[in-house]
Amino acid sequence: MKRMYTLIAILAVFLGVAFFTTQNKNSTASSNKKKIPTVGILQLLTHPALDQIHQGFVAGLKEYGYTPGKNIKIEFQNAQGDQSNLKTMSTKFANENVDLVAGIATPAAQALANSVSKKTPVILAGITDPTGGGLVKSDKHPGGNITGTSGESPLQKQLELLKQIVPDAKTVGIIYTSSDHGGSYNAKKFAKLCQENGVNYKLYTISSTNDMQQVAEQMTSQVDAVYAPQDNGVASAMKTLVNVANKEKVPVIPSADTMVKDGGLASYAISQTELGKVAGEMAAQVLRGRKTADFPVAYVTKGTYVINQKEAELLGIKLPDEIVKQAEAKGEVFK
Repeated sequence: MKRMYTLIAILAVFLGVAFFTTQNKNSTASSNKKKIPTVGILQLLTHPALDQIHQGFVAGLKEYGYTPGKNIKIEFQNAQGDQSNLKTMSTKFANENVDLVAGIATPAAQALANSVSKKTPVILAGITDPTGGGLVKSDKHPGGNITGTSGESPLQKQLELLKQIVPDAKTVGIIYTSSDHGGSYNAKKFAKLCQENGVNYKLYTISSTNDMQQVAEQMTSQVDAVYAPQDNGVASAMKTLVNVANKEKVPVIPSADTMVKDGGLASYAISQTELGKVAGEMAAQVLRGRKTADFPVAYVTKGTYVINQKEAELLGIKLPDEIVKQAEAKGEVFK
């Protein structure tokens, strides 16, 4: 009888050890199972420059080992230029408690900043003047849950290019969207450079892309060259601007490579893809624990020459040989 009790006791101890070992393994497996982070991307609208930033952002995440569909979930929303959509989509991300959000274009970034929790990191992807836009306290010390990349145009180089290509231009027209913070910032800063360099200029504004035809017709009858800054509305209506300008044989010098592709004559431009890529790399670092508050805003400043040979031929303008050589060697040539 004693022997039976002993066997029962031994069996009970064995089963107890086996149970707790199994439970411990299951607990360890569960704790080792990493949560797949979710990133929400909000883009203002569809146009080539913003699309390149989006593509670059995803590439930047991949550089740090985050592959969509494998170890990270990406939810993409495009507001198609509608302010109410920006609000709805940013609120959607907030309600879903995504791990991080990214804003492509200033209005998208501002909508996210106003909607998500202050604990949710917001990454800026190619935002002009984030401090002036009220998104960060300063570039070096953002001070909150927001950081990212800024798309500061190399304005001095672009003015020098304009003067080289159209040396006899008496007046330069500068067109921007009145409601676009980045566009207004770039246009007024370029105007100040013109003033400092003895170049006469006139400012023209559109309230939406619907205004471009009428404003462009007025502008091109009054100026000898047009500067198109980094501005979402102007970029979206670039083909309309170029069509009107071509009729008056007025060259358009834009700020972005994608705008040269759409008919601009030439530019010294930073890569929109690179802007997005750096933002994606920053997002990856934040997902790994880096704090946004002391993560400085990054600037992509190095540009390349981009030219449109077809447009030059149409306008009867001979582009400087040195610029053509640099575009062919390190930049881009559209024919």
